[in-house]
Amino acid sequence: MAPLPATRFELSDWKTATVQFNYHISVDRMLYSVPYEYIKKKVDVKITDSAIEIFYNHNRIASHRRLKGRPGQYSTITEHMPEDHQKYLEWNGDRFRKWAEQIGPNTYTVINAILTSKRVEQQTYRSCMGLLKLTERYSEALLEAACKKALTYTAAPSYKSIKNILVTGAAKPESEITEIKTTHKAHGITRGAAYYRR
Repeated sequence: MAPLPATRFELSDWKTATVQFNYHISVDRMLYSVPYEYIKKKVDVKITDSAIEIFYNHNRIASHRRLKGRPGQYSTITEHMPEDHQKYLEWNGDRFRKWAEQIGPNTYTVINAILTSKRVEQQTYRSCMGLLKLTERYSEALLEAACKKALTYTAAPSYKSIKNILVTGAAKPESEITEIKTTHKAHGITRGAAYYRR
């Protein structure tokens, strides 16, 4: 008799999926990455109880351990990511939030909104980095003021809208606003209540 196989036989299902713009496919409400070159391509997916295997033209292009539990989880392999996404691997959401928090509460709110705007957080890192690096051209106070202004229009401002506010000079830092108010008071009517009693 021949020896038993090293791994036990598993029943499998097959399905066809289209690779999404975030270079993932969806299987039972879980998301699995494939090399980004296959975006928009139709792939064949072999599903077993323990694994997900993805094929294109009969060649296996990705393999993942099958995710269990809460729907919406991601299994992402670094090599599948475009290079510009890989640049930010040493970064994570918490690191961007801490940086934003040092600038001010409005900058923190905007960064948090950007980080939660996409299903794959890594896809937002480029915008976060771009936004926070605006302090190299403008001051931290100006960026905080621009974020505050943008938040009066929408709860989820974009990098582009904040940059536009800074370019057009539509935001003034808090210190300048306070200075204007103080100056205005100094030249205002200072007669007081005693004057009107006469």
